Amino acid sequence: MPLRPETLRAAVAGSRANLSGRHETVNLSDLGRALDADLSGANVLLRTSDQLFAALALIELDGVAARIVICPPDVKLEHLSSVVERAAIAVVVSDDPALAVVGMRFEQPHLPKPGTPVAPSQKTEWVLFTSGTTGAPKMVAHTLEGLTGAIQPANASDIVWGTFYDIRRYGGLQILLRALLGQVSLILSDAHEDVADFLARLAPVTHLTGTPSHWRRALMSPANAKINPRYVRLSGEIADQAILDSLKARFPDAAIGHAYASTEAGVGFEVTDGLEGFPADFIGRPGAVEMKVVDGTLHIRSPRTASEYVGGAALLHDGWVDTTDMVEQRGDRFHFVGRTGGIINVGGLKINPEEVEAVINRHPGVRMSRVSGRKSPITGAIVIADVVLNDAANDNATFKDAILAACREKLPAFKVPAMLRFVAALELTAGGKLSRHA
Repeated sequence: MPLRPETLRAAVAGSRANLSGRHETVNLSDLGRALDADLSGANVLLRTSDQLFAALALIELDGVAARIVICPPDVKLEHLSSVVERAAIAVVVSDDPALAVVGMRFEQPHLPKPGTPVAPSQKTEWVLFTSGTTGAPKMVAHTLEGLTGAIQPANASDIVWGTFYDIRRYGGLQILLRALLGQVSLILSDAHEDVADFLARLAPVTHLTGTPSHWRRALMSPANAKINPRYVRLSGEIADQAILDSLKARFPDAAIGHAYASTEAGVGFEVTDGLEGFPADFIGRPGAVEMKVVDGTLHIRSPRTASEYVGGAALLHDGWVDTTDMVEQRGDRFHFVGRTGGIINVGGLKINPEEVEAVINRHPGVRMSRVSGRKSPITGAIVIADVVLNDAANDNATFKDAILAACREKLPAFKVPAMLRFVAALELTAGGKLSRHA
């Protein structure tokens, strides 16, 4: 049965687990009162430069604050005034003095200190930012019950979680909650840390999570020899067959699963059969999570979905969330093919970049790729592909011919890249996804 904590503080009571950041480790049994008691009933904006501070503040605030707005560090300062207004923020908890706004209370986060714990007095609303927003960020409201609805009790006491995600976004928060509710240790990432150094810190982990792009970067580093997880999990992007096969080859004894979740829809499902996509019978099956396909787009209804956009448009339509993720049925399986907002239009013909990337990524010499559109005065756009090879010393001309030949074999002519470039690396967003705006 899923775990149902009253508050995070109650969930970690008596825990001997550790939360480890890049520079500090905290044992949860030492957790005292890190924030002042008079935050009771306040709407709080939480923005820290350090994930560990954010995690500790969440434990302290849940059941005390009326609302916690969890702000990722990459949200621009120019957008915060809008966030404060829409979420009716009264208190800012931050280590950035620039957020000490006149007329608003400012709290500095810190490591736990001795003190009498604050008794929980209410249900706290958790507000998260959606990903992929270039303008003023969208915020969605969750309950702790909804956020933890897919979490099962830990089945072993020796579990150590690790995650490439940032816990201030939905995917990373899920892993933090799994660790806290299971009373097991968690090793947190740091955006400024070299991949090899982080992989070295991950040596003790048994359960490790990240986006497919995170995993591709890890597999490119020789330092991945230092990790040997027994459970590998992917989410946040399409997990194509190439990355699933690569992970199975690298970690043959590990259970490998890819999960579908989004900030708005919550956790939908997990696939553990080693194949991309998901079984067709997931659609329409009874259960807590209901799914349907409308005009090629996945819709989800469940108690795990967010309740609303904070200060914005309606999120739910008859209880359903339109995920904007496009799927296509092939035989007895549905495959993700892209997002409705990411389509490239070539002379009136529509192309999902992820579909082309999946073909390129299947080439054994390719580690990752990004497909995008470039403006063309004749067709409106042309398809271009940036490709990262497993070995930068390879003969690019030979690889280019082989990759384009594979594209011509598997794709209609209008989807074949008109230009293919080899690059040393591809930029990721702060959420660990392939940057589509680079």
